[in-house]
Amino acid sequence: MIKKFNKETKTYKLFKTLQAGERITPASAEHKLGIKNLSAEVSRVRQMGFAVYRKNRVAGNGVEVIEYVMGTPSQELVAAGYRALAAGI
Repeated sequence: MIKKFNKETKTYKLFKTLQAGERITPASAEHKLGIKNLSAEVSRVRQMGFAVYRKNRVAGNGVEVIEYVMGTPSQELVAAGYRALAAGI
């Protein structure tokens, strides 16, 4: 069964931001979208079947920053999904 996003939720706003090709950090998610727990919202987007990747980078001031970006699922990820379906998970 394919689930649909409720267009009035923060999860949908995050999905549209990522779908537009934007990278998002916890700070920008709180500022732009009002999302305080970005990892939970990212998990919801992933549960809907989208490949969202977490990347760590070092900002210009030397601080490590976590950012999320939507991408194409890797072959390994697709294979794991098929194994889970075959196992009845």
